[in-house]
Amino acid sequence: MELQKPYYAVIFTSTRTEGDNGYGQMAEEMEQLARQQPGFLDFESARDGLGITVSYWESLEAIANWKSNMDHRVAQRNGIKTWYSWYKVRICKVEREYEFTK
Repeated sequence: MELQKPYYAVIFTSTRTEGDNGYGQMAEEMEQLARQQPGFLDFESARDGLGITVSYWESLEAIANWKSNMDHRVAQRNGIKTWYSWYKVRICKVEREYEFTK
């Protein structure tokens, strides 16, 4: 992934409650919705007990608009009520990156 720097990363780290309870479907819907938002750049996610989802954005304004998106707000409320036992959100400015590929 080669993005124009600087850009912003929203790091969402979480632990889930037991059972799916509609989480899988909502997660897919939120990824697709995020990809349609102005300023969205990319998305990466992994879960093995601890879940880490990172979305990349052009600006803090784009992040704020995503946070206030009505469908996303419904998912946030369901997350607190049903899907997460804990979560933390970090917003970071990415000024430099590098990678290795074999």
